[in-house]
Amino acid sequence: MAKQVIGNLKLRIPGGRATAGPPVGSTLGQWGLNMMDFINPFNEKTKEFNGKNVIVHIAVYDDRTFDWKCLGQPVDDLIRERIKIEKGSGKPNLEKVGKITRAQLEEIAEIKKDQLNAIDLDGAVKVIAGTARSMGVEVID
Repeated sequence: MAKQVIGNLKLRIPGGRATAGPPVGSTLGQWGLNMMDFINPFNEKTKEFNGKNVIVHIAVYDDRTFDWKCLGQPVDDLIRERIKIEKGSGKPNLEKVGKITRAQLEEIAEIKKDQLNAIDLDGAVKVIAGTARSMGVEVID
């Protein structure tokens, strides 16, 4: 019989720097999971991100075991990193905070291609461009 999933957790953690403190410790503790069974493998696998935020999905099973999957950096972080801005706009339709080119969008789409709901590179670029627009970043060709 297959294990029953009793919880799906989504965390945003600095790569290679997970600790037993919040958000990891408090979240895993609620489910009765051993934190060090997650922290050590996570830090080992994500040390190339070196403090940049990464998204992690954790499936918790009824026997207090878990599986986790690292999805890499969030798209908004990649956009901010490429165009060198601190944060997105609070009013994206009125206040623009930067510009991004199609070439930069393609770079981000290549990085995130496995996680995006797109058939080809052009569709992935459109998804990334939509995220950029919602942040107040102008998309130029």
